Amino acid sequence: MPENNNLPTIAVLGGTGSEGGGLALRWAHQGYNVIIGSRQQEKAERAAAELNEKLGKDVVRGMTNPDAAREADIVVLSVPYSAHRPTLESVYNEVQGKILVDVTVPLSPPVWVVSLPEGRTAAEEAQAFLGEGVRVVSAFQNVSAVHLNHLDHEVDCDVLVTGDDEEARQEVIKLVEAVGTRGIDAGPLANAIVAESLTALLIGVNKRYKVKSAGIRITGIG
Repeated sequence: MPENNNLPTIAVLGGTGSEGGGLALRWAHQGYNVIIGSRQQEKAERAAAELNEKLGKDVVRGMTNPDAAREADIVVLSVPYSAHRPTLESVYNEVQGKILVDVTVPLSPPVWVVSLPEGRTAAEEAQAFLGEGVRVVSAFQNVSAVHLNHLDHEVDCDVLVTGDDEEARQEVIKLVEAVGTRGIDAGPLANAIVAESLTALLIGVNKRYKVKSAGIRITGIG
């Protein structure tokens, strides 16, 4: 599918990892303009080249995190929790006036036990740090990278989307649909505590049932 210049440009900070890389792959396949962000330019370029090889075309670019955020319309943050605040600090100016989709999950050993940060959730910490000039939306915490990194694999789960700005939530639901699954408007950002906590629970389910892609479904919605 060719790039569509009418679609927003998406920067995936942490796109060198399996989750961020899988999201970037899906969006680029659907024609979005995608930039991989990393602390290191060379690492970002290598990850972009790998995605382009999977796609069979050169459409994904690699940049440092600040450059990627500056070029993007929507910024997606998919990093380990230990890198969450440092990455936000590095792109503070570049994300002002934009939507930031926070995929980060606070995990600490044992990773299958819920672990909540001082600020309640990573998404709420991001909103508090970035201020009202950035519309933070929480999403994609419960989608397995196993689903995302194979374009012929059905993404068999729903995605909870939370944020204090309704318009921003709807924009992110469009990104969820582009990945190949259903976005559920789960209300204000405070509800991100549910999705972030579910991640640890699902890791435990994967471990106990010896699978790699447990997800969630919201029933009763047509």
